[in-house]
Amino acid sequence: MRRFLTIMTTLLLAGSVAVASAERLPRPEKITLDNGLVVYYYQNSELPLVSFRLLIKGAGSAFEPEGLDGLANFTADMLLKGTRTMTAEQISEALDFMGARLSFTSTEEYATGGGDCLSQFLPRLLQIAADCLSSPAFKEDEYKKELSRKTDSLKAVKDNPGQALRQYFKKAYFGKHPFGHISLGTDSSLGKMSLPELKKFHSVRYRPDTAMMAVVGDIKRAELIKILKETVGQWPKPKTPASVTSLPPLPSPAGLKLVLVDKPDATQAYFALGSPGFAQNDRMAVVASIMNTLWGGRFTSWLNTELRIKRGLTYGASSGFQSWQTGGLFMASSYTRNEKIGEMLDITFDLLKKARSQGFSPEEIESAKNYIVGQFPQSLETNSSKASAYLRLIYYGLGFDYYDRYLGEIEAARPEAIKQAAIKLLPEKNYTLVVVGKASEIKKILDKFGRWEEKKITDPDF
Repeated sequence: MRRFLTIMTTLLLAGSVAVASAERLPRPEKITLDNGLVVYYYQNSELPLVSFRLLIKGAGSAFEPEGLDGLANFTADMLLKGTRTMTAEQISEALDFMGARLSFTSTEEYATGGGDCLSQFLPRLLQIAADCLSSPAFKEDEYKKELSRKTDSLKAVKDNPGQALRQYFKKAYFGKHPFGHISLGTDSSLGKMSLPELKKFHSVRYRPDTAMMAVVGDIKRAELIKILKETVGQWPKPKTPASVTSLPPLPSPAGLKLVLVDKPDATQAYFALGSPGFAQNDRMAVVASIMNTLWGGRFTSWLNTELRIKRGLTYGASSGFQSWQTGGLFMASSYTRNEKIGEMLDITFDLLKKARSQGFSPEEIESAKNYIVGQFPQSLETNSSKASAYLRLIYYGLGFDYYDRYLGEIEAARPEAIKQAAIKLLPEKNYTLVVVGKASEIKKILDKFGRWEEKKITDPDF
């Protein structure tokens, strides 16, 4: 096992230099299997390595039944816990022998899978992946162990205010919208979870005809097609048509929603501030990327410079956008000593106002453009990053020339357009603000920001 891991590590390190100069994403070939699985393929023979990524539409947390938060992720986690032909231990031993990686998880919109290995082991790795996808065992003992792990993980999240913050924010911002489902589960949902629910979700949502795969690496087309047909091509396509479930538009906060989560033993207060963003295919993404880089998206951003470098209030402050098919989210977050949370929020709101009213200087904008363009090659330099990029471009309908256009639009973005992005996207009157901290010390400090809904971190759920 160590020999294979050493080989892979050495090759990956060597390969990072070989492909770093390629700034464009090469166009893949499309292969459609008889069971409906669509595969996108690009041969990269720089090194004897192959990566694949899988996306299964409609198998994410937004498609869970109401009240069963965590079902999608639980189902994905169980795929490696044994199949009808292999135990969890046998799967682990096989991966160790090959020095390979195989994983499954879920996002809001879809389930994902991925694997990386030496080229010679691709047939075996895809065979294991196909077995996990089509024939998971869902054994009672493995289910109970995983349920126990998730229950313990949930307790650990509640003990960590930074991790808990994101869960409380998600519930506060999205509310009853399907994106408000908590992927790790809640006290209530884990209490209602059952093996039959996992089996049902898998049988309905895991289908080859709603999935797509990208394979990138040192494998010839004819050989790959043969391997695909013998492995994931054997994943049975259900006789019933796939269910088409459209998601509602994302909620848009009207006015202020302020939530204070009391953690009596907290010595620091954590905040998350959010407002509507944009969908993945929105043309505003380019100017928004530049704007966010300057405001809170890098170490030298306005937010981190003011809160960390100048005032020493925190070890880190940042902001960013997250986008989906139906909309997006802007979020800024940081943390500080309980008694300083008011000062931190005042500064944050002042910086938001400054960006909306003044915009950014030409010198700042040029710096942000150089930063984004300079970081770009790293985002596509590996087989796995290329495979992931293919699936993202296809799922969101962005086109394979997206990255070519993206870099050109970054260079062409004008200061006024970037200021308009700040005006439209940075929160002013309509936002959600969640703070986790010791309420007895910070409640009076926070009162000036508005009326707060109060929760206790010791209460069930989020």
